[in-house]
Amino acid sequence: MAMKVKAVERNISFDKNSEEYGYVMIPELYNRLSEDKVVAEASAHSGISQSIIRAACAAVADVVVAWVPEGHSVSIPSFGTMRFSLNSKSVPNVANVGTDLITSRKIIYTPSVDIKTGLERTSINITCIDRNGKVVKKV
Repeated sequence: MAMKVKAVERNISFDKNSEEYGYVMIPELYNRLSEDKVVAEASAHSGISQSIIRAACAAVADVVVAWVPEGHSVSIPSFGTMRFSLNSKSVPNVANVGTDLITSRKIIYTPSVDIKTGLERTSINITCIDRNGKVVKKV
């Protein structure tokens, strides 16, 4: 099994009046595995019933929802850790600091060493596509 990556030729200049082209790599995503498919696969790999896997996943999600907003980094066995973060606008004056500056709340996921190692060991196939949409090279 290999990861598929596209290297697409794009204008990478930050100046609106000039063009500078370079190849930008992006992963090719096939589709999203449904929750049912993930549970069925996990059940097949572990010998644990699907209902027990669903209950365990729901319990882990409850732990994340309960503890991450409190500022904890939650370790999920075999997966990695999750923690709370946010994006916000900046202001020059402390008097203007408030919750209205928050533009998004998010969860940051850091994968476990096993997941990172598995990803590093996976081969990569790259398809290079020029600015006209033509395949010019496969690596």
